[in-house]
Amino acid sequence: MIDIRELKTEESGQGMVEYGLIIGLIAIIVIAVFVALGGPLKNMFSNAVGTETMGQNQAALSAGIYG
Repeated sequence: MIDIRELKTEESGQGMVEYGLIIGLIAIIVIAVFVALGGPLKNMFSNAVGTETMGQNQAALSAGIYG
């Protein structure tokens, strides 16, 4: 039979539970940051890709590749 006093002092899974809670909290924070900054990040990457693509197209046109 299991003694209740032994269960009170048992700490074998305590460390893993604490690590799990910390990782869960970090995941929630990361998701909240991405949700809060989603619009500005999307615009930033769209502008960067758009500018790079436009520069490549102008270089190709000026070199006579398309034309």
